[in-house]
Amino acid sequence: MSLKAITRWLALVVLAFVALQLFFVLRVALMVVVDPESTTFQRSQAWQQLTATTGGPALHWRQEWVPYAQISDSLKRAVVAAEDDGFVNHEGVDWTAIEKNWDRNNRMQELAEKRMAANPKAAPRAIRIRGGSTITQQLAKNLLLSGERSMLRKGQELVLAMLLEQFLSKQRILEIYLNNVEWGDGVFGAQAAARRYYNKNANQLGSAEAARLAVMLPAPKRFEKQPQSAYLNGRTRVIMGRMNRTELP
Repeated sequence: MSLKAITRWLALVVLAFVALQLFFVLRVALMVVVDPESTTFQRSQAWQQLTATTGGPALHWRQEWVPYAQISDSLKRAVVAAEDDGFVNHEGVDWTAIEKNWDRNNRMQELAEKRMAANPKAAPRAIRIRGGSTITQQLAKNLLLSGERSMLRKGQELVLAMLLEQFLSKQRILEIYLNNVEWGDGVFGAQAAARRYYNKNANQLGSAEAARLAVMLPAPKRFEKQPQSAYLNGRTRVIMGRMNRTELP
């Protein structure tokens, strides 16, 4: 390949990258005044449901947008306490949490390698990797990015998180997050979750109900099927204890 061809190829790559970033900027800027109709994650889940139910039952989908003021403060506090207790103070990325989890993951990996070296015949144990993602990062990923795991995608997620913080207020970020986050199979947003699990509106949720919903977020489909999970019950009590000290935007 000639130098001219390589230069042209690199120029096209740079141009595509810049165009993608401009697209993201425009999408985020639009969210200042326009509620997003769906997220990349939701469309992916809908497609999976459709392909899985071809010739079978209809697609199940629950979602209803409600303004920030119509979402229970208890749910806002519970979600912030459970997912990102530094939400109101960071600028989209909690670098301290990322560093701590990086060190923790490395230590766990080293311990696993030592156990295997001491007993090569032992079955390897799964290592639970912690990422330290903020609410803003989760929103950036679900709104605009694919579900693949790579350093490139993680880097784009960090950029988008900081972009969201530049254009949107903390209140707006939390409003969009609570209206789009997954709370079960085909259940998206606070209103749908409140109706699905408690047969009430999002502004009527009490502290215990809100804490339980917040604890479901890391694995909503699993906890939907295990409502009496010991972890779910115990973690709910922990989050309830934190809620009064949680600051809201």
